[in-house]
Amino acid sequence: MTRWKIRPLLTLAGVLATFMAAATGQARHDDGAMLGFTPAHAAAQKSLEQRFDALLDPADQRSWLKQMSSEPNQVGSPHDKANAEFMLAKFREWGWDAHIETFSVLYPTPKKVALELLGPTPYSAVLKEPAVAGDATSDLPGALPPYNVYGGDGDVTAELVYANYGMPDDYKELARRGIDVRGKIVITRYGGGWRGLKPKLAQEHGAVGCLIYSDPHDDGYAQGDVYPQGGWRPAQGVQRGSVADMQLYPGDPLTPGVGSTPDAKRLAIKDAKTILKIPVLPISYADVTPLLQSLSGPVAPAGWRGALPLTYHVGPGTAKAHLTVLSDWSQKPVYDVIAVLKGSTVPDQWIVRGNHHDGWVFGAWDPLSGNVALMAEAKAIGGLVKQGWRPQRTLVYASWDGEEPGLLGSTEWAETHASELQQKAVLYLNSDTNGRGFLGAGGSHSLQHLVNQVAEGVTDPETHADVRERMRAHILVAGYAKNAKPEAKADAELAAAGGDVPIQALGSGSDYSAFLEHLGIASLDLGFGGEDDNGGIYHSRYDSFDHYARFGDPTFEYGVALSKVAGHIVLRTANADVLPLRFGDFSGTLDRYVGELHKLVDDTRKATAQQHQLLDLRAFTLDADPTRPLAPPARDSDMPAIELAPLDRAAKQLSQSAQAYQAAYGKRAATGFNMPAPQQQQLNQLIGSMEQTLTDPAGLPGRDWFKHFIYAPGMLTGYGVKTLPGVREAIEARRWDEANQYTVATAKVLDRYRAQLDRLTALLDK
Repeated sequence: MTRWKIRPLLTLAGVLATFMAAATGQARHDDGAMLGFTPAHAAAQKSLEQRFDALLDPADQRSWLKQMSSEPNQVGSPHDKANAEFMLAKFREWGWDAHIETFSVLYPTPKKVALELLGPTPYSAVLKEPAVAGDATSDLPGALPPYNVYGGDGDVTAELVYANYGMPDDYKELARRGIDVRGKIVITRYGGGWRGLKPKLAQEHGAVGCLIYSDPHDDGYAQGDVYPQGGWRPAQGVQRGSVADMQLYPGDPLTPGVGSTPDAKRLAIKDAKTILKIPVLPISYADVTPLLQSLSGPVAPAGWRGALPLTYHVGPGTAKAHLTVLSDWSQKPVYDVIAVLKGSTVPDQWIVRGNHHDGWVFGAWDPLSGNVALMAEAKAIGGLVKQGWRPQRTLVYASWDGEEPGLLGSTEWAETHASELQQKAVLYLNSDTNGRGFLGAGGSHSLQHLVNQVAEGVTDPETHADVRERMRAHILVAGYAKNAKPEAKADAELAAAGGDVPIQALGSGSDYSAFLEHLGIASLDLGFGGEDDNGGIYHSRYDSFDHYARFGDPTFEYGVALSKVAGHIVLRTANADVLPLRFGDFSGTLDRYVGELHKLVDDTRKATAQQHQLLDLRAFTLDADPTRPLAPPARDSDMPAIELAPLDRAAKQLSQSAQAYQAAYGKRAATGFNMPAPQQQQLNQLIGSMEQTLTDPAGLPGRDWFKHFIYAPGMLTGYGVKTLPGVREAIEARRWDEANQYTVATAKVLDRYRAQLDRLTALLDK
């Protein structure tokens, strides 16, 4: 899976030149003190990082990527296991204590997939990606056909309806036109929201099947030349992917909340809530064209029309389609490679670094480009150990299996070792894909300053500016664009003010979910991108070494840049005198989130009032058919008062406590963190567990696996984050009592966080 969808909006050289010139007159940097270190230890740490950097070789990453993407690499494939064994041998060669931890998970694979258009102009879908010239692996055997894992089995024949991106507003638009999808096969296109929501919503609206295709408007010839001339999706390219309902819980569908070990109690398949009931199939834009051409009915709204050379209708048409999906619903092994380097002085505090190694086919970009950066870090750290260095805290490097189907390997490992991780893990650092361009960073906002300090010390390979300033330039350009979203504008305002560049909140879509949102471990997710052309071959057979070497990161310099950023974060967290988290950054970000809730309440109240006004109108008409009346929408109950005062109070008190902590930290840092060893040990233990106080054992409403009350994937956004989710999603769904209930519950969580922060301040002042 991938998260960072970054696109350059202006010529970067011009942006940087303008920005850097303006920056010379502004105080954009802190006082230069390395967070968590005494001055003497900071100097030694910088020297260590320079030695680490000298051990990074882009040729290593190129060689490993070519080998690991040389055969199909999906879960259960021989090459997936071979890659795990290859990494195991490498970790051991580099001096790590490494092993493979195996889990058995439910992983359905296709036995038969077929799609036919019936009627006067029959068509049998190809459902296969052909070889392309210049791509050495594109004709290799062993790959599974395009499929969406965790959809239901089925053999259905029904009329077709086109539903655009298949998101909630699209179904409202269909209803306005009198189009009912019950008993139909719904055609949706990728984009606009997470793929798993498309068949889920189709199923909830009564459809009997769902097709998901890639429109060339989104990642094909409308974006650029298609592969192999360019990097974008060719006509028969297909995006595979999971459609499990991971907003309920990720991991093995049969073992929610516990590791899928041999003695684990498993659900019956029929009782697994994350598995859909209807058949789902991904198809190419070549295969969807005859289906869309067969549709009649109203012309699709302007925003629904893609780049295919046809008139987009919503349907239905006179011809039916026959869809078949039959799967092998058996258990498959996943192989997590775990490498440990024990800390010399604080072995019971862990820094966990992860990236997955399984792909949908070859997986050169997603995920191996990030995985080889992780391997390069491990090799360089092993080199430092051979020079006589040891980390103070324990390092755990993990290459996960089974991420693509549903974060299987990381989730099962985290659930299996949950108690130990909550006692010992102080940071989880994730990467996934990596490309060329800007650093994307998201995670716990107490880690924002650490990310900024590290990024400031790494040079961008193309521009030779530091990585942080290139991040800032990109955020400014994106935020000042004409069509910028409010959150992008807010980020730009923060970036323009100088100081730290804001990092993003995390939803889901990669292996950090179990660590951050289930266990409450402070987490980060990193990767470069925005100037590569990898998006067009996402989750397809064409995500190959040859494609990546041309259109991804040809010199592998950004692989080295990722290794530097991630490696420096790992090394600093491992060696810091005081763990390098800064809680005022979280408090400031929380203030922003609470302000957004106030705006959401105001906007919702206005929208409710407008809806009530509409109910007084006696006629509703359609643009397409002015004579056809619409039934009025069901009236919501009047919106009661949403009492956000508990959150306002909790946020204000936390801000005061964060200021007091920062003042106490500054005084103690000025003394060189001179304190008795037991006091320093207690301080670090409390810092390392701060994120856990933002969780609640009861979890979020309707999905108790997600226990973090500040960050969660949205129920209707998939990968996209919802901040303060218990309150925000209740307001959006107009569940007023629930909104007030979770306002109080979230305020209590914040009070626990503040109470522990006050304990930290007392320790520093002691």
